[in-house]
Amino acid sequence: MTDVVDLSGAEARMKKSVEAVRREFATVRTGRANPAILDRIEVEAYGSRMPLRSVAGINVPEARLITVTPFDPNTIKAIEKAIRESDIGLNPQSDGKVIRLPIPELTEERRRELIRVVRGMAEEGRVSIRNIRRAEMREIGEWRREGEISEDDERRVEEELQRLTDRYIGQIDAMLRDKEAELMEV
Repeated sequence: MTDVVDLSGAEARMKKSVEAVRREFATVRTGRANPAILDRIEVEAYGSRMPLRSVAGINVPEARLITVTPFDPNTIKAIEKAIRESDIGLNPQSDGKVIRLPIPELTEERRRELIRVVRGMAEEGRVSIRNIRRAEMREIGEWRREGEISEDDERRVEEELQRLTDRYIGQIDAMLRDKEAELMEV
């Protein structure tokens, strides 16, 4: 690769795309308790929508149980409502102080549905990485047209960019395989 063209910016953006997919995968419920499944839930409290983590403490005391302890007991009803209305499919049980979220076994149908969801998330990540590659290719072409780099340099940089793209898409594919295996575990 030539020292004229630096692909570290593109690589950093690709890493961020992979991390975004990793965070999205963590929000998909498997058969085990994982507090990350509550990350997307927002609670209507104090006149605005707030992330659940900012109004309650979240713990995993057992493999199949998540507990949510509101910082302010007055928000317990709003937290229950937000969990019930979310797409995570858990039924909150409250004793007035703590909300318990038992994690039921996943049905075969729900497992297949969740696999479709994670495949969609993975595809969004791949598209994001390909968009980064496309934008970088466009920029490399501009440099070539403006005479800043030679044709040979352009080809070398494009090959390096393709290797980066393939590497990060491969990481997303590996994460997808792992998540699918985790979802199919009984």
